[in-house]
Amino acid sequence: MRILVTGGAGFIGSHVVDAYVQAGHEVWVLDDLFRGKREQVNPRARFIRMDIRSPEVKDLLAETRFDCINHHAAQIDVRVSVADPARDALINVLGTLNLLEAARTHQDLRIIFASTGGAIYGEQCHFPANEQHPTVPRSPYGVAKRAVELYLEYYRQVHGLRYVVLRYANVYGPRQDPEGEAGVVAIFCGRILHGQRLFIYGTGEQTRDYVHVGDVARANLLALNYLTRFTESTQSVETIDWGSGPTIELNNSITPQNHRTRTLNGFKNSMTQQTQGTAGSSGTQRTQRTRVFNIGTGIETSVNALAAMLLEAADADCPVVHQPARPGEQMRSVIDPTLAEMVLGWRPLTSLPAELVQTLAWFRSKEIVNKQPSALSVGSVADG
Repeated sequence: MRILVTGGAGFIGSHVVDAYVQAGHEVWVLDDLFRGKREQVNPRARFIRMDIRSPEVKDLLAETRFDCINHHAAQIDVRVSVADPARDALINVLGTLNLLEAARTHQDLRIIFASTGGAIYGEQCHFPANEQHPTVPRSPYGVAKRAVELYLEYYRQVHGLRYVVLRYANVYGPRQDPEGEAGVVAIFCGRILHGQRLFIYGTGEQTRDYVHVGDVARANLLALNYLTRFTESTQSVETIDWGSGPTIELNNSITPQNHRTRTLNGFKNSMTQQTQGTAGSSGTQRTQRTRVFNIGTGIETSVNALAAMLLEAADADCPVVHQPARPGEQMRSVIDPTLAEMVLGWRPLTSLPAELVQTLAWFRSKEIVNKQPSALSVGSVADG
């Protein structure tokens, strides 16, 4: 397939490009290099330097037939969105609309949209949050991502556009910029390798759901397979054969059987039961077409625990300095990946402690550690 990856020179997008290239697809990358890096683009991909807001996007789609657009180009810094909501909307909402308007006349074109699980749900009502959890974003960044999700559904209903939304938890791993993208793992890595203090606002018991970028890239590959395999139906319901065993009502709240909270003092295991659904001999389930998936681990990790794991991995003793909590900070964030496992066949395969060691090694090997990373504001950490 011929795939256009917007933002394909960035942290997550470049890993998605690698996954598509390795799978044998023809990949084009569209990136304005404001945050992305040309050297991160796979040499087997074709690169186009272009802003998603440009009128030339329409010309590109008219001249080149793409089977899928994987949309990662975005303004992703929560702090920037708070300081300048108009700029955030100009890129994340109007830029995406420019892309959708260019795409809507191409009947066979599929869209995969990188949304946010960390910022879209707001203060959660239950843990972990599944896709049916109310969306009450507390930042312009989260508002913009939700707006695009609604626009995608509008374009599906009116123009027949096929799409999948992937709501990422907090993504970490190689190629993340400790300055430009404000990822807590990247910031901590940079400061540890410079022997600097780690700043944590508040108690440090704030939790996040950390998912490795390699797992995220694989989710994008499976989402492409899903869009390719299933033809969009005009009917409101369809039949999916899950094989023998009980049926699961996908629209109900499902929590993973191994939801865990990782704290500095160890793990708190809270086993939960999947009480939804009824048994049936055929294992056949009728449900609405699933288009939105959480891509996370279902495991909460406190900032204190994360700092301790990184310090241990680096064999470092950098001081951890707690500063006053910042108003409006989300205390707990963790998303339920059960639906992605059931429908896409995706589950996280990596271990946070092991991948932190590898991520530290990557930062150590790159010139990026020569930068002076900024202090951390946990409340402003985005998903990539």
